[in-house]
Amino acid sequence: MEREREQEKENRDKPWALEALQVLRVVVLVFTLGMILRGLAVTSSAVSVMSTDDRQEDVIPTFSLPTAASAGRMVIPLGCTVGIKLFSDGVLVVGLAQIETESGTVSPARDCGLKTGDIITHMGGQEVNSIEEVQQCLRQTEGSQVSLTVTRSEKELQLAVTPVAGQNSSFQLGAWIRDSMAGIGTMTFFDPTTGVFGALGHGINDIDTAQLMPLRTGGILPSTVSDVKKGVSGSPGELHGVFDVAKELGGLFANTDRGVFGQLTDLSMIKGKTAMEVAQRSEVKVGEATIRSNIAGDAVEEYTVKITHVYPETEGDTRSLMLEVTDARLLELTGGIVQGMSGSPVLQNGKLVGAVTHVLVSDPTRGYGILAEDMLEETICAEEQAS
Repeated sequence: MEREREQEKENRDKPWALEALQVLRVVVLVFTLGMILRGLAVTSSAVSVMSTDDRQEDVIPTFSLPTAASAGRMVIPLGCTVGIKLFSDGVLVVGLAQIETESGTVSPARDCGLKTGDIITHMGGQEVNSIEEVQQCLRQTEGSQVSLTVTRSEKELQLAVTPVAGQNSSFQLGAWIRDSMAGIGTMTFFDPTTGVFGALGHGINDIDTAQLMPLRTGGILPSTVSDVKKGVSGSPGELHGVFDVAKELGGLFANTDRGVFGQLTDLSMIKGKTAMEVAQRSEVKVGEATIRSNIAGDAVEEYTVKITHVYPETEGDTRSLMLEVTDARLLELTGGIVQGMSGSPVLQNGKLVGAVTHVLVSDPTRGYGILAEDMLEETICAEEQAS
């Protein structure tokens, strides 16, 4: 009951630990000619990691492996921030809209059965992964009926929709879609035996549908933290930062409920760093620990925390630890755990035990964490699926 009460108070959104999130191609109403409809233009927007959208629900993890998979594994704990860019596999429907036509208001997307959260993968038999590709398909229809291949709750559906010409004469679907995201997040570990890294401790979820973004491709970029918004009760703080879009440090191959994972190609960030054993669940104890975090520039420092609870293993629940910040420096600078610290590695007794994932909205000095063994096991499963 105590844990349930805490969860009711804390940020229920599956935080995607992407601070100062800049959407690359944010939500746009599907159309073919022009970029403005009814005064709505294509713009960028900011979205924070560990957001406070109460619509977000936990999702049962896609992968699972025996605990023994991570036994004795040595990884390098990191704690540095990186820019993360993600391009979706298909386009995600994040909302439905009415279209004003000469004969009245219509919504082709709603009428054909399209729903928020659907992923459009094909139009008229053509694969679509971007807003531009959807626009091109709509232009080609010239108002004729077109087939849609849609993924909904992991099931494939076939729909047929007839686009309409809006007041600006462009053919429109009446659906808001998203095809990419980008922002700043925290790296948890690097596995020197495989070249694989893990970050965030939870997946990147769409800000409107709270749905795990389907990954087609993505990468990580160098970043720095420019300033911090301090957290207070009722208002989570956040890291603000910038990243270098011209340089890529590695590619992503998985976006899962236990984190985002990829292959590091630029090894400069791990030079001089020491590998550490990954702790098993049975080794993680209530008591003192430290976290590695990057809250200013590109400097990673260690801060003291206390593990106050180690929760029993529950299927589908990635919140395994309750953490409390005890470090006076961190409390002074950030107020505790802030958005953007998700993925910060948690160390205890010379081992990597987990990563910060959530902050309690009512008390920013406390938050949840995921076990490192769970993240490491996820990398193994994700690699197998990606190969």
